[in-house]
Amino acid sequence: MKGDRVEIVVDAGDTTRTYQVVASRAGRRVETSVRRGVVEVSEVTRSGSVVRTARFMATRVLALVEHPVPRTDVEVPLREDPGS
Repeated sequence: MKGDRVEIVVDAGDTTRTYQVVASRAGRRVETSVRRGVVEVSEVTRSGSVVRTARFMATRVLALVEHPVPRTDVEVPLREDPGS
């Protein structure tokens, strides 16, 4: 969803660097995966096409923080329990 974002903190030798991947348009989402020692964070469209990708060596990644968009849908109970 638009506004989804992932922060990646990477060890850059004597300092750390922070990168962000953000779902920039409506209908896009951010997906993360770890394969063969590589952390991959991608912005993906509704149809599954990858818009952009950030790749990092897993041994260098210190933190991976996902920030999903807060949902505005409020769950409404279908009916109340007659016993209460």
